Amino acid sequence: MASSEAQHDSDDGMDELMDKFKTHYKNAFSKDNWEEEFDRIPMFMKKAPKEIDPLQYPELACLQAIVHDEDRPPEVEQAASLKDEGNAFFKEKNYKKAILSYTAGLKKKCGDQELDTVLLTNRAAAHFHLGNMRSALNDAGAAKKIKPDHLKALIRATERDARKAKIKDKKLHAEKEDLLAAIKARGIKLLHSVKPRRSGSDSEDEDEGSPAAMSQLNLDCLSSQEATGAQVFLDEQRSLHWPVLFLYPEHQQTDFISAFSEKNCFIDHLAVMFGEELPPWDVDRKYHSKDLQLYFEDEEKETLYQVNPETSLLKVLQHKRCFVKSGSPSFIVLVRSSSFWKQFLTGKKIRGL
Repeated sequence: MASSEAQHDSDDGMDELMDKFKTHYKNAFSKDNWEEEFDRIPMFMKKAPKEIDPLQYPELACLQAIVHDEDRPPEVEQAASLKDEGNAFFKEKNYKKAILSYTAGLKKKCGDQELDTVLLTNRAAAHFHLGNMRSALNDAGAAKKIKPDHLKALIRATERDARKAKIKDKKLHAEKEDLLAAIKARGIKLLHSVKPRRSGSDSEDEDEGSPAAMSQLNLDCLSSQEATGAQVFLDEQRSLHWPVLFLYPEHQQTDFISAFSEKNCFIDHLAVMFGEELPPWDVDRKYHSKDLQLYFEDEEKETLYQVNPETSLLKVLQHKRCFVKSGSPSFIVLVRSSSFWKQFLTGKKIRGL
């Protein structure tokens, strides 16, 4: 009796084990239509269909594509590959290697007029970028002989792009001229970075309105040389927004505001910059907006002008001794009555606005 029960348990265990080995496949052949499914596989087909539908016969469609690719002459395949290689070099601006690839493609003499035309026009473009104008013209002429319409299309596209670029340049120039006129109308003075003056060349008439470092108002003065590359601009209400640099000589640190509205006061920004969270370099926790003093420097007069934080940026920039250097106004920030403040201002001429 015990032996019979043990045998029954053993059979049940074997059935469970066999169930674990059973695998269910998706899209598997069913016992009802396996012959039809087999007939769809190219290896087991009894005859090929009249029309090969890629959805109905995907495997057969793939084989057909391979056969047709093999019918393509190897020279065409190689020339096309060399064209792609040249295009990759062209995108990297490696025009010399691009020319070598296009030339190798042309040497295959593949007989494909469209491909030869593309190789010639691409090589002409590479020669143009290298300044090889004669070679560029020769290649363009050879391409025109093969397919005149192809070259005409390229020329039309180039002319269209050139017109667009010209219109864009005119628009940008007009915007800068408008910006310059707005700055001039406000009486803001722009300053160029210039070489030091020679000794003995000082002149009295260079003192007030146009010192040696002072330039005429022009577009070159509008470009900020700061790392951010920000520039002054006019908004829709025709208010100027300046890239402004704050200098903290005590800690050799700087802050940069890329768009400081001329209507805003300095305290508007200082209250945010030195609010609840002070900068990490302020280890003594003393840079609070109410304790800060601002100055701009008149380098020619060797004078510091103190700025009231409640003053607007426009009013400061309109001061007769305030010059905007390299397109970006800059201001020195110190903590009032600190030891560094006393040390820094010792021996310097200080004036109010």
